[in-house]
Amino acid sequence: YLHLKKKGTAPKCGDCGSKLAGIPALRPREYSQISRPKKTVQRAYGGSRCANCVKDRVVRAFLIEEQKIVKKVMKEQEKKQKGGR
Repeated sequence: YLHLKKKGTAPKCGDCGSKLAGIPALRPREYSQISRPKKTVQRAYGGSRCANCVKDRVVRAFLIEEQKIVKKVMKEQEKKQKGGR
């Protein structure tokens, strides 16, 4: 214990910057020596984004798709009204 090794930094979320849960804070050499399942979590964007940010991305994508559908329906209704007169 005369020579203390440097502490590793925990991986952080790319969006919000918070520490990623379930992934150990190691030095680069130690990361290369541990197995892949210990470096990630079983989720989309596993080792790079936190759960809250992934949830926000999913909700945002869903709402954007819904908005596109609504715009399309509104356009069709507008066409119908103009054509009916």
